[in-house]
Amino acid sequence: MTTPTWDPGQYLRHAGHRARPFADLLARVPDLPGARPRIADLGCGPGNATATLARRWPTAHITGYDNSPEMLDAAHTGHEGPTHGGGRLDFAHADARTWAPEEPYDLIVSNATLQWVPGHLDRFADWTGALRPGGTLAFQMPDNVDAPQHVLMRELAATPRWRDRLADVPRRTDSVHTPGAYLDRLARLGCATDVWRTTYLHVLEGEDPVLDWVKGTGLRPVLTVLADDPEAREAFLAEYRDLLRAAYPKAPYGTVLPFRRLFAVAVKEA
Repeated sequence: MTTPTWDPGQYLRHAGHRARPFADLLARVPDLPGARPRIADLGCGPGNATATLARRWPTAHITGYDNSPEMLDAAHTGHEGPTHGGGRLDFAHADARTWAPEEPYDLIVSNATLQWVPGHLDRFADWTGALRPGGTLAFQMPDNVDAPQHVLMRELAATPRWRDRLADVPRRTDSVHTPGAYLDRLARLGCATDVWRTTYLHVLEGEDPVLDWVKGTGLRPVLTVLADDPEAREAFLAEYRDLLRAAYPKAPYGTVLPFRRLFAVAVKEA
């Protein structure tokens, strides 16, 4: 798997739409056991979503973890420091593929990250094992590898012009498991588990807004591979843009991007 280079500015261009699933996830997280909770945010990105945790739990010590230097720089600059309720918000480098908690946590949360983590089902035992009794593991991730934006990207990458460089670069079709797989794994770890799916209909504005959206997330591995060849990068984007225009036609009120996500909230037995 190609490790993508991230662009915080591009990612934040659709921050409002991207924030809603995290808010919906947190709405299902119950009260935490600690009076001054310890919280980890795996895959914190530029820190804007992590900062919302401090509004829900103002006395908490919250650490956002990410493996992207670009994202961490944005998080440190924009959000690090004391919180209004006497808590603290900080950020550190870590990779969700290997991160193992070194202290007890009241909440471990992950927002749109685990689809990038091969074998993430096998990480749950370490993470739930570090939860205090009554603590929660909560995550959400895109569950739409069968959507046109991904299907067209994979098909284009596999064409004769691009397959030698890109055939195995787009996100794999097995990067997210079935809802039942998450429920079974977390329940077997002794957690009261709630798993659900939601499809959002994002109404996007601007020229080629679906391409602009994907350039911040799913297209990052392709852009990373082609970063040293600007001519090829622009050629791929032009072909992909035309495919997206046909798949997501513009309406008088904007361009509709259907986006399905998977959510899970697992509470450790108190």
